[in-house]
Amino acid sequence: MTREELNEDKQEEIFKEEKKKKRKKRVINFFKFLLIFLILFYGFYLYTTYISTGSIIVKEKRIINNNIPNSFNGLKIIQFSDLHYGSNIDSAKLEEIINLINERNPDLVFFTGDLISKEYKLNNKEQEDIIEKLKSINASLGKYAVYGNEDSDKYSTIMNQSNFTILNNEYDLIYNNSNETILLSGFGSLLNNNLDVDKGLSYYNEATSNTNIYSIALFHEPDSVDKILSKRNVNLLLAGHSHNGTIRLPYFGGIIKKAGAKKYNDSFYKLGDSEFYISSGLGTEGDGIRLFCKPSINFFRISNS
Repeated sequence: MTREELNEDKQEEIFKEEKKKKRKKRVINFFKFLLIFLILFYGFYLYTTYISTGSIIVKEKRIINNNIPNSFNGLKIIQFSDLHYGSNIDSAKLEEIINLINERNPDLVFFTGDLISKEYKLNNKEQEDIIEKLKSINASLGKYAVYGNEDSDKYSTIMNQSNFTILNNEYDLIYNNSNETILLSGFGSLLNNNLDVDKGLSYYNEATSNTNIYSIALFHEPDSVDKILSKRNVNLLLAGHSHNGTIRLPYFGGIIKKAGAKKYNDSFYKLGDSEFYISSGLGTEGDGIRLFCKPSINFFRISNS
């Protein structure tokens, strides 16, 4: 074999070795990329499914309005919504929620719909446990609720036995150790074709009604607000349903816009003289995730100055 042939064989051998090394490096880099992707994906899954859904925050807001009677100065209101029991909410989580509410010694407690997850089959033992826990909520001036679009026949049984008053296109007058009052109106579900604004605002049809009374409206779907305000100005409006878009991104806001919350899904809107708050809810729906949108309870303190 000549020198030239030996050199060619050596070059071929070197070339094959280099190809082998490059191939090995590509395989290693691929598995590194795959490992990093799996770690990031699993981390994202853990965060959106467990961490972001598990930490409940209490959003405290001050409400000031000249129509609030003096005897109601300092009144404390809790709003919670969209429990979707059976999603990420179980008995232990419900107890945590009840403790967060009772720690604040509210005067009024409002639930704005969707108690049980529509996919969850509630048994009798769980129903009794939910009733016992909701009954333990302390509110000196009352506990009120409205229907959500997913609330079934069990809802009225659970809420009534838990000492909640359901306002289904109805109103009630709240007294606070005096003759002064505030007006509370509760409306039916827009998506269930049970929204009757005229009935819910029927207080104003009474001959003796005080048109300057401080008014609060409870309803489930945020997009009901335009129908309500087209009939009458309401000072404070509280809704749920939207989960504030479930996934919130800078500049884009809430990404998931559900039926009944296409127009309104942020946490707050100023609509003329009305203040409109939408709860982010406590449970989850669908894929059971949240991103930059923690479950929350709204805590309001109201006064006239």
